[in-house]
Amino acid sequence: QVQLVESGGGLVQPGGSLRLSCVASGSGFSILAMDWYRQAPGKQRELVASITSGSSTNYADSVKGRFTISRDNAKNTVFLEMNSLKPEDTAVYYCYVGGTNGITRFGSWGQGTQVTVSS
Repeated sequence: QVQLVESGGGLVQPGGSLRLSCVASGSGFSILAMDWYRQAPGKQRELVASITSGSSTNYADSVKGRFTISRDNAKNTVFLEMNSLKPEDTAVYYCYVGGTNGITRFGSWGQGTQVTVSS
């Protein structure tokens, strides 16, 4: 069983920055992809950024050039550095981790962390 704990959300003014972290804990698994999703009120959950085990990254068009995803494989942690934040970035942000225990693959979600961009 892999558990994810997110941190770093909060209230920030437009143009500000936040850094989200997500730590995966447990044993007997290897992490493959690590993703950040977000869900705004009344909208579907959307993929914000993803990073593979080889550190290849992918971003939603709406955040390209402003957000940076990175990972620390030794600590099973994924980060999302968010700069030049806009009110439309307001959402609950979730990390998602895909991995394997050597036999089967799994996917796990974090509990979510609120990001509010407002003056």
